[in-house]
Amino acid sequence: MTQFGRVLTAMITPFKDDGSVNYAVVEALAVHLVEHGSDALVVCGTTGESPTLSWSEEYELFQVIQKAIAGQAKIIAGTGSNSTQEAIAATQKADKLGLDGTLQVVPYYNKPPQEGLYQHFRAIAEATPDLPLMLYNIPGRTGQNLQPETIARLAEVPNVVAVKEASGSLDQVSHIRQLTSTEFSIYSGDDSLTLPMLAVGAQGVVSVASHLVGQPLQQMIQAFEQGQVQTASQIHLKLFPLLKALFATTNPIPVKAALRLQGWQVGLTRLPLTDNLPSLDQTLQSVMTDLGLLEVG
Repeated sequence: MTQFGRVLTAMITPFKDDGSVNYAVVEALAVHLVEHGSDALVVCGTTGESPTLSWSEEYELFQVIQKAIAGQAKIIAGTGSNSTQEAIAATQKADKLGLDGTLQVVPYYNKPPQEGLYQHFRAIAEATPDLPLMLYNIPGRTGQNLQPETIARLAEVPNVVAVKEASGSLDQVSHIRQLTSTEFSIYSGDDSLTLPMLAVGAQGVVSVASHLVGQPLQQMIQAFEQGQVQTASQIHLKLFPLLKALFATTNPIPVKAALRLQGWQVGLTRLPLTDNLPSLDQTLQSVMTDLGLLEVG
């Protein structure tokens, strides 16, 4: 198993009714996730609504979760930015807390060329040489694809150890695996592509669905590792309706709705995201009931 594990949960950020961070629910949810299949928690990523969190809220989240899970799972801090200097400052601050890694998203909006991306990530890695760094490629949100050749160059930087690959392209995953050593970890950034990505060299998933089905995802990955491909496929197909429902609209709107259906006081998403989608709740209620994720009656 890689240094971060197989199932890494991209953790949501619970809010109170007034829109402030609900740190009590943060603690309870972090413990719950670790007890239900998560090897690591990725904090303040896309799913955590990082674009609308302040740096002070993010820093507080890191500390609250670190205290809550007390070394029972890894903590990966989402400290990426489209400003290299800002990303370095946030990453250095996270490093001082003794966290286990950092997630660095491809700079969004300013659309750097590949050489700019290389220099950006390398500068962050070199500013915190003892902190493992996971690249995060999600061109649908950033407007720029981190090319396999650039990832391979970055994999030569000692503490660049992994990539969360959410381009949706199995060809790209194959190319990355071809160009990098097996010590460099590839994680699926799309729950529904985890199993096919394992087949072309990925190690695990940075998951949204693991808020609800962390243990089945663990079972699927371990079955695949043990050569039980049919078993892994059966688990994948059983979970597939849920995996698609959780991305029926912009993440993390659906997963927060799903957690609310389970009784978690996670609050709504912050604007500009919005939650008033009755049809989504109906779909989630149906697929979650089928999987035994909701109490009936």
